[in-house]
Amino acid sequence: MTILIVDDEEDILEFLSYSLKKEGYKVLTSNNGSSGLKLAKKHLPDLIILDVMMPEMDGITVCKEIRKDQELDKSLITFLTARSEEYSELAGFNAGADDYIFKPIKPQLLVSRVNAILKRNRTQRLSNEIIIGNISINKDQHKLVFNNTELHLARKEFNLLYYLMTVPGKVFTREEIITTIWKDAVVGDRTIDVHIRKIRGKIGNNHIKTIKGIGYKFDL
Repeated sequence: MTILIVDDEEDILEFLSYSLKKEGYKVLTSNNGSSGLKLAKKHLPDLIILDVMMPEMDGITVCKEIRKDQELDKSLITFLTARSEEYSELAGFNAGADDYIFKPIKPQLLVSRVNAILKRNRTQRLSNEIIIGNISINKDQHKLVFNNTELHLARKEFNLLYYLMTVPGKVFTREEIITTIWKDAVVGDRTIDVHIRKIRGKIGNNHIKTIKGIGYKFDL
């Protein structure tokens, strides 16, 4: 598998590249957004790791441009950002990112996150099954397994949980949830809240987080 790393700090590029090459990945690097975008279009990498703040073209803009290119449709994108930066996770996910990684990050944790991103999305594409921690949800089989026990959820509850789990960490707005899960039906915020409460009643309160004034997200 091929991974493209785009970051304007040479030491970060060297560190990430070395860690991922040791795991057998083919690694491409770029030190600015503009050249990174050109490399992405040329090599069609499986995963693109983007720094947020970069010269010539910032990571958010690069991500948006990548998502406009149909040939890069299967490329996964994760943002790499320092916790001190004024970075909005919501803005990143809205731009089309699949995940995000905070730096500095230890080599073993980096490799683990990258492996999880690639495995999660590859599995999802093949079987519509998502496995995160102790939760497994299979859309084709309408099957939810929590702590090795199969649980029953009503159809809308199941679809809502699956939707939130497609991108762990992403904040889904209430508007996105209503449009995706209820489509043309007329429902209010109360309907979403009731379904979230029922899901939490089955899998506990730790996984689905309420983001006040925005919506909900599934936590790893």
